[in-house]
Amino acid sequence: MPMRPLPVDPVPCRVVVCRDCCCGSPKVVGVDHAEQTAHLGRDAPVRISECLDVCERANVIVVQPSAAGRAAGARPVWLGLVNDPAATEDIAAWVRAGGPGVAVRPDVVDLYAFTPPRRARSGPSRDSR
Repeated sequence: MPMRPLPVDPVPCRVVVCRDCCCGSPKVVGVDHAEQTAHLGRDAPVRISECLDVCERANVIVVQPSAAGRAAGARPVWLGLVNDPAATEDIAAWVRAGGPGVAVRPDVVDLYAFTPPRRARSGPSRDSR
């Protein structure tokens, strides 16, 4: 019997980018918001969200685990103050490697990680633009 190729993860790691009142706006200076979103989109599906209610941490990015990551027990990882190209690249590299539950989160990405307040935790699953 011939060997079958391993299936591709049916639900890849996904990225939610807040782009509303503060995140992605001129309030966060010195960031090319469109380039940040495009850069993250090269490595994973990106969804633009309305306000995630953690404006004090603008720009906010949530990395959702792939099906394999969820099977390993991973939960979404909230990242805040992602306001420079190096931070965006560090996150993109982690996503390329598999993200939560699949790849070890680099120490540098840990600097951006935070636990959102209870009211914001459902944010990435809300309807988005």
